[in-house]
Amino acid sequence: MSALTDDDSRIPTIKSKIRVVPDFPKPGIMFQDITTLLLDPKAFKDTIDLFVERYTGKNISVVAGIEARGFIFGPPIALAIGAKFIPLRKPRKLPGDVISEKYVLEYGTDCLEMHVGAVEPDERALVVDDLIATGGTLCAAMNLLERAGAEVVECACVIEIPDLKGRDRLNGKPLYVLVESH
Repeated sequence: MSALTDDDSRIPTIKSKIRVVPDFPKPGIMFQDITTLLLDPKAFKDTIDLFVERYTGKNISVVAGIEARGFIFGPPIALAIGAKFIPLRKPRKLPGDVISEKYVLEYGTDCLEMHVGAVEPDERALVVDDLIATGGTLCAAMNLLERAGAEVVECACVIEIPDLKGRDRLNGKPLYVLVESH
């Protein structure tokens, strides 16, 4: 499911505020830069509002944001829907006991960590990030939450790069995106 099919008048403006930077961080990568979206308060608010409108009343108690850009979108969504926010971080960034999940990126490997006890069994969780490319990061996030006993209701991203087929790796888990990029 994509907001593109919702024919919402806010979507074209949001899409127009995302800058594409060729060959960053390495040749061949078309980097989707959301910092330009953040410079426009109305477009940024519209982005958050679209997610809040979708998840209000869905009995979601956890919003998990993926480092680092999921930290930008996750907390305001969590506050607006009355859920707690859980940061999913890179290794050695969280104090205390953590559980870890390694994953493969389009240009290397990485790992996400979450505090032990951050999620209670049977909590309903939403995973938030800025972008889905190959889907590795979202899969790692879902694995962490599910290992802790949460039910991942959906993944939400501002941008999807459909050509990289990340959606196909989500094992049928619903994905909601606002804009597609090629």
